[in-house]
Amino acid sequence: MTDPENPAATPRGSALRRAAPALLGYAAVRALGLVTLAVWSAASGESAHRLLSGRWDSLWYTRVAELGYGYEVRLPNGDVHANLAFFPLLPWLERIGHAVTPLSYADAGLLVSAVASLAAAWGIFAVADHVHGRRAGVCAALVWAILPVGIVQSMAYSESLFTALAAWSLYAVLTGRWPAAGLLAAFAGLTRPVGIAVVAALWVAAISSFVGEHRRGGSVPRTDGARPWRRALAMAVAPLGAAGYVLWVGHRTGGGPLGYLDVQAGWRNGFDGGYAFGRFVAEKFTSFPSALAGAALVAGVVLVLSLYVTCVRQGQPPALLVYTGIVVALALCASSYFGSKPRLLLPAFPLLFPPARALARLRTSRSALVVGGVAVASAVYGAFWLNGSGPP
Repeated sequence: MTDPENPAATPRGSALRRAAPALLGYAAVRALGLVTLAVWSAASGESAHRLLSGRWDSLWYTRVAELGYGYEVRLPNGDVHANLAFFPLLPWLERIGHAVTPLSYADAGLLVSAVASLAAAWGIFAVADHVHGRRAGVCAALVWAILPVGIVQSMAYSESLFTALAAWSLYAVLTGRWPAAGLLAAFAGLTRPVGIAVVAALWVAAISSFVGEHRRGGSVPRTDGARPWRRALAMAVAPLGAAGYVLWVGHRTGGGPLGYLDVQAGWRNGFDGGYAFGRFVAEKFTSFPSALAGAALVAGVVLVLSLYVTCVRQGQPPALLVYTGIVVALALCASSYFGSKPRLLLPAFPLLFPPARALARLRTSRSALVVGGVAVASAVYGAFWLNGSGPP
C-alpha cells in the first residue's frame, strides 16, 4: 500500500513514478540547453565539449583527479592559486569514473554531473513535494532547470553534485531519516565549502527536536519516530566531511586549523559581509552604460532577498530556512568573483519554492507555456554566456 498524502512512506518504485514528471521535464530542459549550446558553439567555431568540461573550474577539478593536490599557479601580482581550494569529492568521483570506464577524467566529470543533476532535480522535487505537494514539487524541479545559469548544471562543476547531496540530506532531515541525513551532509561537506549550510540545517533541526521532546516531558510520542541516539549520531557525522578536509589542508600547508582560509586568500576570496560586492555594485553607477548593469545587480539582490522573506512567510521548515540563509549569505558576501554569484546561488533551491507554488496554481497548459518560453530563453542565454565570458 502507498500513501499519496505521505510520499515519504511510499516504496522506492512508487517514489520514482511520483517524481517521473519532474525528472522527464528536467531532462527535456537540460537537453534543450545542450542542443542550443552545441549549435551556437559550432556556429562560433568553438567546441561545446570543451566549454562544458575543459575550461575554468573544470580544469582544476580534472587536474586534482589526475595529479592529486599540490598544483598551484603563481600570478605576476604575487597571488597563489592552489588547487587545495577545491574540495575533493568531485575529483574522487572523476578518478573512479576514469578507472572503471574508458572515459577521460573530464568526460567522467561530465558523467558525474549528468547523473548528479538528475539526482538533484529528484531531491528538489522530493523536498518541495514533502513541504508543498506534488504539483509544486514538479514545478520546483522545472524552475531549477530553467534558471538563466542552469547550463552550469551540465558542466563538469560541483554545483549539481552538491545540490543533490544537500537536497537529499534535507529531505532525510524532514522525514526523520537521521543517519542518512548525517552521512549525506558529510559528503556535501566534502564537495563544497558551503557544505556547512547543510550541517547547520541538520543541527538546527536535531536540536529543535530534542528541545521539543524535553518540553513535552516525554509524554507525547516523537513526531519523527527517531530515537535520540540517531539524531545525535547524525549531528556527529554531518560535519566530518568539511572539517576533515579543512583540517587536512591546514596540516598539509602548515597553517593549522585556519590554513584553508589562507589558501582561499591566495585566490583573493573570503567573507567580508558583502562590503566588496557592495562597492563593486556602487562603482557601476559612475557611468551610464554600466549603471544599467548596476541596476540589474541591485534588482537581482532584492529579488533573492524578497524570495527568502517569502519563504519565511510561507512557513518553510526551519532546516530549509537555515540552509538557504547560509547559502545566500556566503554567495552574496564573498569578497571576490562577483560574476560567480548567480552560479553560487544555484544550490539555494528552496528560494524557488514560492515561484514554483505560483506556477503550480496555473492550469497545466498555461504553466507549460511559461516553462517552455523561459526554457528557450535560458538555453539561448546559456549558450551565449559560455561562448562569452562564462563562469569563472
